[in-house]
Amino acid sequence: MSNDPILIWGAGAIGGILGTYFARAGHAVHMVDIVEDHVIAMRKGLAIEGPVEEFTQALPADTPATLKGKFSRIILAVKAHHTEDALKMLLPHLADGGYIVSAQNGLNERLIAAHVGADRTLGCFVNFGADWLEPGRILYGNRAAVALGELDGSDSDRLTEMHDLFRILEPDAVKTDNIWGYLWGKCGYGALLFATALTPASMSDAMDPAATRCVYAKLGGEVMQLAAAEGVNPLGFNGFDPQAFRTGDTAGIDAALDAMVAHNRKTAKTHSGIYRDLAVRKRKTEVDAQIGVLVQIGKQHGIPTPALAMLCDLIHDIEDGKRAQSTDLLNLMVPLCS
Repeated sequence: MSNDPILIWGAGAIGGILGTYFARAGHAVHMVDIVEDHVIAMRKGLAIEGPVEEFTQALPADTPATLKGKFSRIILAVKAHHTEDALKMLLPHLADGGYIVSAQNGLNERLIAAHVGADRTLGCFVNFGADWLEPGRILYGNRAAVALGELDGSDSDRLTEMHDLFRILEPDAVKTDNIWGYLWGKCGYGALLFATALTPASMSDAMDPAATRCVYAKLGGEVMQLAAAEGVNPLGFNGFDPQAFRTGDTAGIDAALDAMVAHNRKTAKTHSGIYRDLAVRKRKTEVDAQIGVLVQIGKQHGIPTPALAMLCDLIHDIEDGKRAQSTDLLNLMVPLCS
């Protein structure tokens, strides 16, 4: 057990919620964020809002420029495409024998392990709904699946320690020997969320119509093929059914989409973080770090991923101002996917 504070690098939707819950339960945490106004606000009190719970928690916080000291436990919670830059800044603060937990979307554990070694990387999967609203305010939209695991599937004291911490936030958090299964499951689910962000509709309203379900089926199928090529057994959660997407089982895919629509109808977070990046915050999404990476993995295995590649291009077009979010963009993918 470590006595030094848990360093949470990236105090947005995910990191902010983790930090407030850990601190409220009496654990020492230290927050790092690049937004100085957010850092100043956290020191006074980070407000968690929404239907799950509402409270405010003051947190020690710094920008990367003002942070001092070394930490044995660092939770990395930045957007996937900022992982490389964040690692360069945080590595001087990683204590000898310390480790990094990736509380992110995508397969960032691969990148982290390339920098510090798999033995200093702990896998983490989070699916709860949250949004950074403004400095000092985060929406906690809904509870959902959380899992942690060593990359090699082993058990360890640090895994037990981190699992106990995450159960403060999510009592049903899982300690798993198949963290890659969760991460690849989330890649499949994430591809579907990127497709919903082509449109202005909510996640549920974008996934529901029969006319465009073939797009979700094709995207999920491509990701599950890649997982199989990587030797991973993907796991389902919150409605997502990897087996149905892998085998192209139409009835199973329909049932999975129905379940995902129902799950997302119950959240105060109606739209994905990808949608918010495009429509609200007007900034680059995680598309290259999440979807682009999958296209590259496909090339390495000689597996075509035309739907993922087209999705990547359409998101880039929205980012670059060449196209507007519209159901028409989802419809553009139908011929390729039917």
